[in-house]
Amino acid sequence: MITKGIRGAITVEENSADAIKSATLELLSMMIEKNNIIDNSMISHVIFTLTNDLNAAFPAKFARLELGWKNTAMMCFHELNVPNSLEKCLRVLIVLNCKDDFTPEFVYLKGAANLR
Repeated sequence: MITKGIRGAITVEENSADAIKSATLELLSMMIEKNNIIDNSMISHVIFTLTNDLNAAFPAKFARLELGWKNTAMMCFHELNVPNSLEKCLRVLIVLNCKDDFTPEFVYLKGAANLR
């Protein structure tokens, strides 16, 4: 077994707990589906970043409560504030324990599709 990172990003409608929850669950659900993560114990840890205009809620809270990631180490940070960068963006890095031949499928949704 080795570890590999799966990147994902999504733009959030507004700076509210409900909007951050919705975006977090939409993005994580798609990342899980695209990468065939069938067992939460495969996840080593998860890093969430949000742009400075998003601070109404911690995305990790929703992964813990809604997806059952109770034993997964997760941290939330603010993204580097680069001038003219994408606003209201939530980024995720899932670090997965996997087989050598696993190829991560990155997921970029809504306005974050422009990042690819």
